[in-house]
Amino acid sequence: MSRLAATFEELAKTGRKALIPFITAGDPSPIFTVSMMHAMVKAGVDIIELGVPFSDPMADGPVIQRASERALAHKMSLRRTLEIAAEFRKTNQETPVVLMGYLNPIETMGYEDFANAAQRAGIDGVLTVDLPPEEGFGCSALLKARGVDPIFLLAPNSTDERVKKMDAVGSGYLYYVSLKGVTGAGHLNTADVENKLQQIRVNTRLPVAIGFGVKDAETANTVANIGDGVVIGSALISKIEANLGNPEQAKTEIIELLVSIRQALDS
Repeated sequence: MSRLAATFEELAKTGRKALIPFITAGDPSPIFTVSMMHAMVKAGVDIIELGVPFSDPMADGPVIQRASERALAHKMSLRRTLEIAAEFRKTNQETPVVLMGYLNPIETMGYEDFANAAQRAGIDGVLTVDLPPEEGFGCSALLKARGVDPIFLLAPNSTDERVKKMDAVGSGYLYYVSLKGVTGAGHLNTADVENKLQQIRVNTRLPVAIGFGVKDAETANTVANIGDGVVIGSALISKIEANLGNPEQAKTEIIELLVSIRQALDS
């Protein structure tokens, strides 16, 4: 059983929901990222999504776009992101780490080389925003053969047929994009999310994490009643951006927010 599957299984046994923070590798520095990952675990997160910096992050709003730009200025790359994950793994063998990014860097590295490198770095899942399930069979098979879960995005307009395809090709969990737009945009319509999740659950055996619209403890608590986990990214990266000259202050504010969300989820 993969670390992701084991994590969701254990959470289900206790009636708890997964808290999944997203940060961009190398923002504002590679050293900060490793330290931040460990601090988030202490704050009670269950899974970490580690963003691979990319020059054209089409699904991301301005906050995460700027995070990628800052990381790329530090010469961050897919290989260096894997190095960060490997550094984290030296002292943490329990917390699942999911890479979230775009297909171009993976294609440049080569699917098989990437799958091998992800396995060596201790990566548990790969969420490639612009790799649809119809085109992902080859890459997904290579990842699965190495114990790495391929994760796919569901949208508010995903059909039953498409959910079934993602269920067949994917593993670990499905990521439900809770609104039409980019990361950090808009406000959640929880009634719409709840209706869609009911449809999705009929067509998948996988846990469903909800992201793109979770900003604080209140929205996380609402979403937790619907899905199996919540993903929060832009709200965390905003703390980094507001404290570029003081990364320790950024870390403090991120931890405070995550602790409040953990408490809300557990209530």
